[in-house]
Amino acid sequence: MMDFSNPEFWVAVLQIVAIDIVLGGDNAVVIGLACRRLPEHQRKMGILWGMAGAIGLRVVLIMFAVTLLAVPYLKLVGAALLLWIGIKLLLPEPDEGGHNIEAGATLAAAIKTIIVADAVMSLDNVIAIAGAAGDSKFLIVFGLLLSIPIIMLGSQLVIKLMDRFPLVIVGGGALLGWIAGGMAVGDVAVKDWFDANLPAASWIGPVVGALLVVAVGKLLAARAQANEPALEDIADTKHSSETGNK
Repeated sequence: MMDFSNPEFWVAVLQIVAIDIVLGGDNAVVIGLACRRLPEHQRKMGILWGMAGAIGLRVVLIMFAVTLLAVPYLKLVGAALLLWIGIKLLLPEPDEGGHNIEAGATLAAAIKTIIVADAVMSLDNVIAIAGAAGDSKFLIVFGLLLSIPIIMLGSQLVIKLMDRFPLVIVGGGALLGWIAGGMAVGDVAVKDWFDANLPAASWIGPVVGALLVVAVGKLLAARAQANEPALEDIADTKHSSETGNK
């Protein structure tokens, strides 16, 4: 049953909204890349049909996620996946957002590309929503439905905000870490132990998860940026050598 007077309900709602916003940007990029070669009059159809197929896949994925998260140790696996997703969110991305998406020359090709790519990319969104929603089917459906307009209409704005305000990305990564930490200590295989030996784990876990994502993500991002000049110097040296040999 929904309890609108319960603050935890509204915290979960805000978490799901933030998840959809943060993780919806990638899906919008995929749609744009897949449809960019279509004639103008076919682009809208490509987006609509691609989204229809992707939504169907999300429904299947989220129902499986809800069932699987009740199995011992699988929340721990989901938490580890969310931690990695949060860390990757903080890493610098290559051109085109890291998505190797082939633009479809036909409407059918574009739709196929969108559905296949979205099936892979939606897994992070589905697991995050299932983790934030807990046992509430209403919140799960709410998160699924909310993701649709965000992907179709609002994601490009979110991408611009992320480019302009890096703290938005850090906040998104921390949120995923927070949810992952809560999932880890709430797994049925370890929950009773934490309840008996560390009752505060219900908030310690999320805090540790958020801090872990931000710390590891920032560290890896700094290392990646430090390596970029070295790689550029190697490329320049190789280019100069080839030019001299000619």
